[in-house]
Amino acid sequence: MVQIKKKIWKTFEVEVPLEDGVTASMSEDILTIKGPKGEVSKWLKYPRVYVKVKENSVVVGTEKFSQSEKKIIHTFRAHIKNLIKGVTEGFEYKLVVVYAKFPISIELKDGVFSVKNLLGEKVPRTVKVPSDVKVEIKGNKDITVSGIDKERVGQVAASLEQSTRVLNMDRRVVQDGIFITEKPHRKYV
Repeated sequence: MVQIKKKIWKTFEVEVPLEDGVTASMSEDILTIKGPKGEVSKWLKYPRVYVKVKENSVVVGTEKFSQSEKKIIHTFRAHIKNLIKGVTEGFEYKLVVVYAKFPISIELKDGVFSVKNLLGEKVPRTVKVPSDVKVEIKGNKDITVSGIDKERVGQVAASLEQSTRVLNMDRRVVQDGIFITEKPHRKYV
């Protein structure tokens, strides 16, 4: 009987597209990716996992390859791919305003997004928008949230959706609010 030896990968490389003008640098435990759309940094540290930058790739590896290191390595790879995609293509979330009885009005002023007249409320609901995330309002119904950092863009979109959360009412009947309709990897409508 022939024994097949299983190959265990201890290092993984993520290619950096130099032809697109993307560069990577590592200082202490912070990985910085620069590209045509801007610059994004991410803190990547785990006790037995290392991250190194070569000339055209970022190497993530470990000396002891156990289950927990394997999970962290693949998580770091996903973060690095998201950083590279952010500085080359960017991320975009689309939201829509839905109302039945009371017309909702929305506005963005000085980095503060406000929702007025939700279910006839007198006090507007507000969300602070970070300066590196761009929010566009098209008409009074469609909202586009875009930026180069996937986590910050997703958090702003989720905060806008949660700002119109309705409590103590049946959501099957009262369906007013702001809802995410499209993410970078999924369409809901």
